[in-house]
Amino acid sequence: MIKIIDIKKANPLRDYKNYATLAGMVNDLYFNAGSIVKKLRGRTVWMINSTADGGGVAEMMPKMVSILRQLGVKTEWLVFNPENKGFFQLTKRIHNLIHNFGAPGFSGDERALYEAASIAAADQLEKVIPAHDIIVVHDPQPLGAGAEFIRRSGIKSIWRCHIGFDKKTPNTESAWKFLKPYTDNYDHAVFSTADYLPSFLKEKSSIISPAIDPLSHKNRDISSPELISILYKSGIIQNGHHRHFNPIWKRKALRLNAVGDFTRIKAGDGFDLLYRPTITQISRWDRLKGWESLLEGFVILKRKYRKNGHKKSLKNWRILASQLVMAGPEPSAVQDDPEGKGVIEELCRYYKTLPEVDQKDISILTLPMSSRSQNHLMVNALQRCSSLVVQNSLQEGFGLTATEAMWKQIPVLGTTACGLRQQIRDGKDGRLTINPNNSEEISQNLEQVFGKPKLLEKWSKSAQKRVYNNFLIFNQIEKWLNCMGQIIN
Repeated sequence: MIKIIDIKKANPLRDYKNYATLAGMVNDLYFNAGSIVKKLRGRTVWMINSTADGGGVAEMMPKMVSILRQLGVKTEWLVFNPENKGFFQLTKRIHNLIHNFGAPGFSGDERALYEAASIAAADQLEKVIPAHDIIVVHDPQPLGAGAEFIRRSGIKSIWRCHIGFDKKTPNTESAWKFLKPYTDNYDHAVFSTADYLPSFLKEKSSIISPAIDPLSHKNRDISSPELISILYKSGIIQNGHHRHFNPIWKRKALRLNAVGDFTRIKAGDGFDLLYRPTITQISRWDRLKGWESLLEGFVILKRKYRKNGHKKSLKNWRILASQLVMAGPEPSAVQDDPEGKGVIEELCRYYKTLPEVDQKDISILTLPMSSRSQNHLMVNALQRCSSLVVQNSLQEGFGLTATEAMWKQIPVLGTTACGLRQQIRDGKDGRLTINPNNSEEISQNLEQVFGKPKLLEKWSKSAQKRVYNNFLIFNQIEKWLNCMGQIIN
């Protein structure tokens, strides 16, 4: 039910000092961390969440743990995975309600299911974690287990909630009413933005934005030869060089075909990633990511320009030549998100109804998760091949996929979902769609973005600077240390 995740050796902090843009931030981190690290000596910080693969939390965890260790804080990562498969169905419903989706209210059986899984996990936590340590519990899934363990041991504790909704509704109130008895046990809570704070946690909470590691496989610079090599080894392109054969990756990206099956990408099927303007969304297969309306908006745009004919302008050529790439993890690899398979099936059904001329311009990809580093390199390469990265979320806790693209100076079309508007200033760092369910609005925004290449370049530079100032991991780690020091005091 619980498993300690082995963290492979990551980039030493001293490596970041080799980059002129990062050296100062690392020096500041060392200087500011010193006094707090001394307070934490003799304690282990235990990061606890519900999955080791897929989603922003799992992606942030290895680097957070590694940097804390390098600063002198003993840190471990533990994953909570209940045996009852109905547990994640329940927590997905809680997740959706916090985002204002679904039917409010919980039955006694649902409460009993959550309690039983939490108590069983707390039994195991008692055997692993000493009472004088610190636990940092991420999101609603392990919240109850942490609360029960705190009740028994009195351990110092923080609950980190990565999700939220910026309005109070019957749905959100229902979810928070369910979770409140467990949050009461924690010393402190952390949210991504003040807009997400429920009233009963305002007196004991801090705000810490999620952040990216600029030297991770997903975000580091990639040379042109390496980019081609990654795309070829992963099966995304077929025209590689003989030097790319060794070593070859065993698991490949798969593409949805016309009959609704996921198969290897074949040469000559129109998926010319290196030679066509590409619009890309990469995310978990979650209904809140706005997949279907993005697909519909793209189809509307393409049909409009095919109907009007090919006028002699750069904008028209780019739109007629453009393709949409929608990519996410293998659904079975993300254990805490049972909706993933259903979302892909819905997209498959919609895709099969499209005529061949539309299908050729759309690629729905599943990216293997057997190797985290290879998966992250695929995402990096796909983003760097993109003319525009979209995050069409109906609701978004934060949206690191947008942060990643902004760091790479790839123009971003986001939405006014709270997590995205915390990052993207509309008309300054990118564009924001007001209603991500409105495929006509999405189509219009895509058309406007393609028509302003100089403005896009300006936005992308501003976006990278915004990430540098606010959303790199060094700033985040410093805030976490301050938070831990606070609960120790």
